[in-house]
Amino acid sequence: MIVASIDDFRELARRRLPRFLFEYIDGGSYAEVTLRRNVEDLRTVALRQRVLRDLSSLDLSTELFGQRLALPVALAPIGLGGMNARRGECQAVRAAEAKGVPFILSTVSACSLPEVAAAAARPFWFQLYMIRDRAFMRDLMVQAVAHGCSTLVFTVDMPVPGSRYRDYHSGLAGASGIRGAIRRAAQGAMRPGWAWDVGVRGRPHSLGNVAPVLKGKSGIEDFFAWMRNNFDNSINWRDLDFIRSEWTGPLVIKGILDPDDAREAAAIGTDGLIVSNHGGRQLDGVLSTARALPPIADAVGDRLTVLADGGVRSGLDVVRMLALGAKGVLLGRAWAYALAAKGQAGVTQMLDLIEAEMRVAMTLTGMNTIAAIDRSALAAD
Repeated sequence: MIVASIDDFRELARRRLPRFLFEYIDGGSYAEVTLRRNVEDLRTVALRQRVLRDLSSLDLSTELFGQRLALPVALAPIGLGGMNARRGECQAVRAAEAKGVPFILSTVSACSLPEVAAAAARPFWFQLYMIRDRAFMRDLMVQAVAHGCSTLVFTVDMPVPGSRYRDYHSGLAGASGIRGAIRRAAQGAMRPGWAWDVGVRGRPHSLGNVAPVLKGKSGIEDFFAWMRNNFDNSINWRDLDFIRSEWTGPLVIKGILDPDDAREAAAIGTDGLIVSNHGGRQLDGVLSTARALPPIADAVGDRLTVLADGGVRSGLDVVRMLALGAKGVLLGRAWAYALAAKGQAGVTQMLDLIEAEMRVAMTLTGMNTIAAIDRSALAAD
């Protein structure tokens, strides 16, 4: 199959992955209204085409949190991302580094901080949740510093996991014990390429960063039980003092959808925020990122570095997000699909597509630098 777009990577991922893993990547919460809005609202953002402006020289580089990037994108944290290909996060971090963009390792990654650090040549970013066990959180932050993580992404929109119907239908959630394991094993057997590459050669299968507190338990049910029992729904803004006291580098808050919350984030001294609805995987029916972004950028863009994710399926979408007010864009499902489809080479190819599509969009909107992309690139209503 010829790959010309992120949608093509998605189709390859669907063909290669067991159903329970593909639905986990691809799905959202409840009726998936927000999941669809993320894509549809972004695609309806109209840009202003300009001509005869000498775009023979384009500069797609930018700087985020003291780090010079070749493109204004980063690979977003993806839970269980490493199960999409053999030791997947290690493959993804190498592709990101080669392209000159950040990789953000999830707390609930398949590969641990030490393993990803061994695969990385340069600093990567680390994502953290608020967990009831503060000592465990402190240890993760200490490890992140020790392994060269430069920026901490603290996710605040998951005090409880969202209800994702697809996971129940696929057998990832709900089907517990032997019954669930047999169902998932049967799906894996139907994907022999994945079963050999990941199921056999990709062992050990565990949540690398969480493995110490799981105490030898490594099943899917153990992971979801740990999440339900340890994510902290008592979190409030005062708890950010704990994070700031333990982390001295750049701190970015992920999961902001409301301008008032953005102002709170600015008031406590964070360095940046990510406008995000968790890819439509938490509270269904909320605003798409494309709709939420402009008022947040207006509220705090002069004080914080505003990033965004959600619904980005092309380099054109990256330019749209920048025009709406973001200074950088996180790619989530895009890299998960590409990794599942072709491993590290797929992630590299995906980033090459994003760059090529950005170059076309910038040329045809008359923008020769990332800093030049602002609301003036939007067509009038």
